[in-house]
Amino acid sequence: MKSNFLRISAIIVLVIVIGGLGWYQSVEADSSSSPGNVDDPIVTKSYVDQIVAKLVKEELDKLGSGGSGSSTKLEVVTVPWGSKVIVEDGGELIVRSGKAIAYSTDANGLSDMTDGLDIAPGKAVAANHLILFPRGGRGVEADPKQAKGLIVLVRGAYKLQ
Repeated sequence: MKSNFLRISAIIVLVIVIGGLGWYQSVEADSSSSPGNVDDPIVTKSYVDQIVAKLVKEELDKLGSGGSGSSTKLEVVTVPWGSKVIVEDGGELIVRSGKAIAYSTDANGLSDMTDGLDIAPGKAVAANHLILFPRGGRGVEADPKQAKGLIVLVRGAYKLQ
């Protein structure tokens, strides 16, 4: 008898709780603004992707127009024998064809990002290695022991000397 009373009491409490939750949700839904208006904007993933792509393009365009010929894309440069390609601060270079040696006006060299080495002036620069120029006034030139120039890829401002 006592267990029947507990069961019935538990069922009544459960019905009251469920009914109360349902009533609360219906009141809450009626009082809030409808989806998609100014108070509760709904946007699609494609809309967000479109806006983000536009903002990224604007930022990349700003970087690409950084003055003094700097660029965010790799440019193929032919370096004639006897000439040097001097890369500006923060530029990158990859030797694609020919044997190159490091050039610097001081004792500091180039950063070989592929091997994690510092290349001293006058030392060989390996082909297909990413070379970083932390400071301007440094570059590469064709090895005097060969009779042809170089083909390199350059990212950033540079000049031929």
